[in-house]
Amino acid sequence: MSEIIVVLNVLIILGMVVSAIMAVQFEKLLSSVIALGVTGIFAAAEFLLLHAPDVAISEAAVGAALSPLIFIVTLKKIRGGDDK
Repeated sequence: MSEIIVVLNVLIILGMVVSAIMAVQFEKLLSSVIALGVTGIFAAAEFLLLHAPDVAISEAAVGAALSPLIFIVTLKKIRGGDDK
């Protein structure tokens, strides 16, 4: 059972690193915001594996949902709806 947890931890951390790198490397800002949200989902999953459900819920709400939503609304207002 503990080997499964270790494998899940490694996969989640690798997913976080890959999605964070993708967020920095994307040319389009909307793609970067989406990758940032995926990073938040991976972080919430890691907190669940670390037995911190309260922190996982907060991370899922803020890091994976609210922050990307605020960024997307801001991009739409600044650019008038087009993604450059």
